Amino acid sequence: MNVQQRWLSFIGRVLLSLIFIVSGIAKVMDPAGTQAMIANAHLPFPPLAYAVALVVELGLATALLIGFRAQLAAAGIAVFTFITALAFHNNLSDPVQMIMFLKNTTIIGGLLIVIAFGPGGFSLERTPPHAETY
Repeated sequence: MNVQQRWLSFIGRVLLSLIFIVSGIAKVMDPAGTQAMIANAHLPFPPLAYAVALVVELGLATALLIGFRAQLAAAGIAVFTFITALAFHNNLSDPVQMIMFLKNTTIIGGLLIVIAFGPGGFSLERTPPHAETY
């Protein structure tokens, strides 16, 4: 992996994780509002869904950011993002909701790249220099 690839993969992980970390912090700051939003989406067990959201948005996103078990973290975030797209952005006749749904699928695409190729540079799971990359 050359210098450009190390930096670009690191920046990609930062950008992918940032939206989840910021959203997780917002949820910590307003647990009642977040659980009400979950209930309004008719999801079961809002307190449990809230806890899962915090684990994903703060825990898995931080793991992705630092490159710790990044492929597993990316997979968990991708599943979460797909579920939230279906639960919260399912009115595709509304142009704003369509864009939000497509934003989620775009994020999933970035996460799939991490799953396929690993965390890249500046991660806790650095690829040994002699390992082949495709």
